[in-house]
Amino acid sequence: MTDIAQNIAEVREGIANACARAGRKPENVQLVAVSKYQSTERMAQAVAAGIHTFGENHAQELNEKKTFFEQQGCRAHFIGQLQTNKIKYVCGFADLIESVDRQNLAQQLQQKAEARGIVQDILIQVNIGAEDQKGGVPDEDLDSFAESLTQYPHLRLRGLMCVPPAVEAEEARAYFRKMRLHFEKLQARLDLDVFDTLSMGMSHDFTVAIEEGATQVRVGSRIFGARDRK
Repeated sequence: MTDIAQNIAEVREGIANACARAGRKPENVQLVAVSKYQSTERMAQAVAAGIHTFGENHAQELNEKKTFFEQQGCRAHFIGQLQTNKIKYVCGFADLIESVDRQNLAQQLQQKAEARGIVQDILIQVNIGAEDQKGGVPDEDLDSFAESLTQYPHLRLRGLMCVPPAVEAEEARAYFRKMRLHFEKLQARLDLDVFDTLSMGMSHDFTVAIEEGATQVRVGSRIFGARDRK
C-alpha cells in the first residue's frame, strides 16, 4: 500500500468514526481530495485507492488537469476564489463550483454556462467567521443572495461551503454548527429539487465538521502530505 493509499484509509476511518459518534452513515459524507499543486501521478495513486472527487484551488490548474479527470472518470470541484476573468477555465469543466460569493460572479457564470449550453452546479461560500481577508457572503446577506441565485436558469444551487477561521478543531465547532443552521433554514425556505451539499471541514477539523452535519469534507495534506508550491 502506498503512503497515499494508507493516508486515505486513515481519513476514511476518521470519517466512519465521526459518523458513528453523530449517528450518521459514512456513505452520506463525500470525501474530496484537495489536489492543489499535486502531480497527476500522485492523483492517480489516490484514484487507485478509491478517490473519485478532487478539489482544485486554481482555475488554470484545474483546466490543465481536465484530461486527467476525463480519463480517470473523476469529478472535479473548484474550491478556490474565482476571479471573473478565469471563469472560462472553470465553467463547464468543474462539476461543482464551491465558491460563488458575489452577484457579478454569478451573472457571468450564468452567461458562460448559457453560452456553453450547460447547467453549472454551484455552492455559496459563506464568510462564517466574518473575516475581512476571506471571500464569502456575509451571514446577513445569505438569504437574499441564495434567493437571487435561484433565478439563473443555467446555475443550479446545491448548497453551502465555508472556510472557518484558523482555530483548533474543537473551536471550529460553533462555526460548523452555525453553518448547519443556515443550511437547514435554506433547505426549508428555497423551493429547489436538490439542495443537498454542506461542504465544510478540512484536514485538521473534518471530524468535527462531520459531527456537526457536513455532507462533504475537503482533505488535502492528510492525504498527500505537505504541499510543495510550483
